[in-house]
Amino acid sequence: MEPENATQSAPTPKLQVIIGSTRPGRAGAAVGQWFFELASKHDRFEVELLDLAEINLPLLDEPHHPRLGRYEHEHTRRWSELISAGKAYVFVVPEYNHGYNAATKNALDYLCNEWRGKPVGFVSYGARAGGVRSVQMLIQVVSSLGMLPTTGSVSIPQIRHRLSADGGAFVPDTGNEDAAEALLAELHRWVTNLVGLPEPAASPRRR
Repeated sequence: MEPENATQSAPTPKLQVIIGSTRPGRAGAAVGQWFFELASKHDRFEVELLDLAEINLPLLDEPHHPRLGRYEHEHTRRWSELISAGKAYVFVVPEYNHGYNAATKNALDYLCNEWRGKPVGFVSYGARAGGVRSVQMLIQVVSSLGMLPTTGSVSIPQIRHRLSADGGAFVPDTGNEDAAEALLAELHRWVTNLVGLPEPAASPRRR
């Protein structure tokens, strides 16, 4: 029998890596798989890969504000259950027309309380800008949901030149790997420091 004052180790927090692009021929699946495998090599997180193309959420179709949790559709309840299990998130996102893609924004808009008070980071990709404009806009969105965006991110420019011949694998460089390691370390610091703190009470307004 263990002594009464023996400390129990905290469960490993779940990090969910969310592939934001749903477009056929996307680079996001390859980039997401790369980041998922890199994150899984560490024991800091239990890592889960979520693909919005497979989750297949329709354009937001819930009649009630998500902060109420009064979900009428099974796809929303499944999405809520998935995201509620996460303690931190990394969105793997493209840049479309100097902004974020619709599927990522839609997935965020479906929920409210499930996101609140949790850290979130980004791995972006694109042409010359490497998706940074998408991330800049998404930071405003996640902040309004009460999430905690990291200061660091991973940005991948000229993505079409960074894929294998068949397009199925992303070929990182040292800079990508270093940025990914720094992002994971920052997310872990957030999760560790947030243990025991109350969740923020603010909710975004939506009509």
